[in-house]
Amino acid sequence: MQNRGLVKFFAILFALVSIYQLMFTFVADGVEKNAKEFAKGDSEKEVKYLDSIGKKEVLNLGFTQFTYNEVKDKKINKGLDLEGGINVILEISVHDILKGLANDSKNPVFNKSLDDAKSDRRGNEDYLDAFFEAFEKNSNGTLKLASPEVFSNKIMGDEVNFKMSDNDVKKVIRKKVDESIGSAFEVLRKRIDKFGVTQPNIQRLGSSGRILVELPGAKDVDRIKALLSSTAQLEFWETYKIEEVGQFLQAANEALKKTEKANQATPQVAETKTTGIDTLLTGKTKDSVTDASKKDLGPLFSKIISGGGGPVLAIVSPEDAKTISGYLNRSDIRALLPAEMSHAKFVFGKPVISKDPKQKGAETVEMYALKGNRAGKAAMSGGVVTDATDTFDQMGKPAVSMQMNGAGAKQWEELTGKAYTEKGYIAIVLDDVVYSAPGVTSGPIAGGRSEISGNFDVTETKDLANVLRAGKLPAAAEIVQSEVVGPSLGQEAIDNGTTSALVGLLIVCLWMVVYYGKAGWFANAALAVNLLFLFGILASIGAVLTLPGIAGIVLTMGTAVDANIIIYERAKEELRHGVTLPEAIKASFGWKGAMRSIIDANVTHVLTGAILLIFGTGPIQGFATTLLIGIITSLFTSIFITRMLLDWSVNRGDKLQFVTGFSKNFFTNFHFDFLKVKKWTYGFSALVTIVSIISLSTHGLNPGVDFAGGRTFQVRFEQPVDADAVREELVKVFGSAEAKKFGEDNQLKIVTKYEVEKHGLEVDKKVNEMLFGALKKHFKPDMTYEKFVNIYDGKQAGILNAYKVTPTVAEDIKTNSYWAVLGAMLVVALYLVISFRKWQYSLGALAAVAHDVIFVLGIYSLLWKYMPFGMEIDQHFIAAILTVIGYSMNDTVIVFDRVREFLGGKEKGTFNDIVNKSINSTMSRTINTSLTMILVLTIMFIFGGESIRGFIFAMLIGIIVGTYSSLFIATPVLCDTIPDSEHKRIEEEHNKA
Repeated sequence: MQNRGLVKFFAILFALVSIYQLMFTFVADGVEKNAKEFAKGDSEKEVKYLDSIGKKEVLNLGFTQFTYNEVKDKKINKGLDLEGGINVILEISVHDILKGLANDSKNPVFNKSLDDAKSDRRGNEDYLDAFFEAFEKNSNGTLKLASPEVFSNKIMGDEVNFKMSDNDVKKVIRKKVDESIGSAFEVLRKRIDKFGVTQPNIQRLGSSGRILVELPGAKDVDRIKALLSSTAQLEFWETYKIEEVGQFLQAANEALKKTEKANQATPQVAETKTTGIDTLLTGKTKDSVTDASKKDLGPLFSKIISGGGGPVLAIVSPEDAKTISGYLNRSDIRALLPAEMSHAKFVFGKPVISKDPKQKGAETVEMYALKGNRAGKAAMSGGVVTDATDTFDQMGKPAVSMQMNGAGAKQWEELTGKAYTEKGYIAIVLDDVVYSAPGVTSGPIAGGRSEISGNFDVTETKDLANVLRAGKLPAAAEIVQSEVVGPSLGQEAIDNGTTSALVGLLIVCLWMVVYYGKAGWFANAALAVNLLFLFGILASIGAVLTLPGIAGIVLTMGTAVDANIIIYERAKEELRHGVTLPEAIKASFGWKGAMRSIIDANVTHVLTGAILLIFGTGPIQGFATTLLIGIITSLFTSIFITRMLLDWSVNRGDKLQFVTGFSKNFFTNFHFDFLKVKKWTYGFSALVTIVSIISLSTHGLNPGVDFAGGRTFQVRFEQPVDADAVREELVKVFGSAEAKKFGEDNQLKIVTKYEVEKHGLEVDKKVNEMLFGALKKHFKPDMTYEKFVNIYDGKQAGILNAYKVTPTVAEDIKTNSYWAVLGAMLVVALYLVISFRKWQYSLGALAAVAHDVIFVLGIYSLLWKYMPFGMEIDQHFIAAILTVIGYSMNDTVIVFDRVREFLGGKEKGTFNDIVNKSINSTMSRTINTSLTMILVLTIMFIFGGESIRGFIFAMLIGIIVGTYSSLFIATPVLCDTIPDSEHKRIEEEHNKA
């Protein structure tokens, strides 16, 4: 081997760099283990501990030292499925951004285009592209994007003028939308940085307006979702007093009597001595009216629990607040407002627990009427706030103190001065929720400092101050996909992944030694170096290790020895031809030996892995990353490290034979006519294909929430439960639901599509509460909603995993998956055409791959209802299919390379004879590699954990079928598509030779 010294130098250097990079992971993990032991399950205590030692030295290498923060930044991070925590994908509303850029245009064509873009958007199409398409269709050339009714307005200023073409305006709008999404990204990043988790991750997902947020170790689900999705639109409004609005409310109530059926009774209402609607409107008493007296009050007044006072119009339940808001925003009801109140805005306060003992702890909200200016806007925007801190008010209660800029301070002084003079109130409103509405009793407030007080706890004021400091989002952020993983699942995943990796490594190493003897030890040494390099690269690029990523590493163990197997099998052939050992080794590493086959086979792997990396998300990208890195490191170690070890052994005088007593005669005289049985194999494959298509048409597949949209919950109970009984209970609550045992007898996987198309924290919380209510009887009496949703102890019962995908995102994932599979097949086929110079080779490989995909789909269609583990069609399944495509192509390419080699050599016989000889001569490699992969996948299937069992099963079936199709489908198709004239030409050339 030329340049052996240079290769050895780089190998040693690479190994030292890998050890150096991995050192940070070992040290950081040790520190974090100590933090967990110190905190004893208290996440906030753990974060504070790590913050306190962040700048302390934890690693001293003599020539340099590192603090914990520096070490943490260089470690291999664990994904959500290994660490536990929360993952959400937020979609910034491009609809809202466009409305803002158009200055809230009322143009019907513009607004219809906005609505059409939402409803007609095709899978994986950006909302902005869908809007432009809808606008072009709806305007039909009669309205331009640059018209004053659309984007030529004061908001856009000089950037858009009426002379510009639609294409020019599109460029400006794309830029503006991108800037808004970038702004949202920065706002969210600032919020997350202050939240307090050890390794947050936030990234933009292409140009879709979606932002991925991962918070490993985070546990308070509702709090985090509120923190992320809050727009933080802070405003300061003047308010109407109850006596100013009373007449309108009475008129509205009378009008509603004619169109709505009044609610005859409200459960929260308690008995009292007072009746009369005047009491409710004037706020002279906060007592409630009797059920009897409410019967004929009307649709609006029947929903009022008690009267208010000052700026508070009434006190109602949160559920009734939504109904009241709908009433008061109806155009016919708003027409009853006096002209001077035409811009009034009716909103509600933050829900609080009623202090009335007769209310039994029910939540209530206060109702307000905000006084807008001529444009219907607030008197002051919260954009003037420059800083916000959590503090305590004069009564010692948690509050938020805000500081405004110079212009804001002047506005605030004028606004508070007006309120003082008119004895009015100023409502502090965040995202259309009134947090407080104080009066001004001591004159105008100068200096620009103000305070938000109310019914807060310390955590709420910290979060509120955080979002105010970070600033507002430029548009609403909707959670379109979310996953919550409990800490116990993360630890189980680590344990399962470690077990499967160690057992898989042991099996591979043992087999190489049993089959190849001393040469097998060299392959194992190369494998060990390969794993060192692999983990070193993962650490150096800051990769996130996931459970599918561990699966990718375990698969790398199987593929790492594939190149060694190809080399060793070629060396055995050379030795059988009578060459010396050094010559055999040299020939096996040559381009005419194993190298061309190795390169061709691994290029197909790299292409499918790259497509998986491009189209996959989250854990699937982790799988693709480890697979791609593993392919590259495997090539280096198999070609260079193994060669150095073999040369070293030969120089010592060792007599390597690449066989053992066990494997000596395996496949040495194997002469099977594969083409002779092609009618039987064609018939068998045709039968399987027909059965698969029939099953797919009748039984169908089991689409996971990735493809269909929905909510999935993995719930752990204290005792085993009957899945069928639980399903029946859930159907009564959700209308439709599935419940299936998942892993242990006391764990269920629950799937429902209930209100999955709706966005908002209230909807998610409502579904969680409904789920808890339906399952509560299966838990111990001390189980609360908080415990059920937020698992702080790894052994605690409750929701271990919660996953939600909206239909829009599911459609995008499905579209990406289709393109990924088709793209992988076409790209690899194109490579084979270029490499082999004949389209028949590509067609044979494609036929084999299509056969494998249909076979796996058919197996899933036939068995998904009966297997004890999940067999869903989701992103993991697509990853498995793409991996199968890679391996099937790999096997096929090895045979085709041998066919090409024999055609260019001195092999005698017809084209069919040469093809048969090629298959037989590569049988040892084919069976060896496939058997190694099957053993590794079987170990992963047994020990890898429930969450990836279906994923592994698809690959296991695919590898078995892929081996069969390489032998019995790809080569017969190649022979059958070569023209007879080509057959005759080949025969003539060989006869002459």
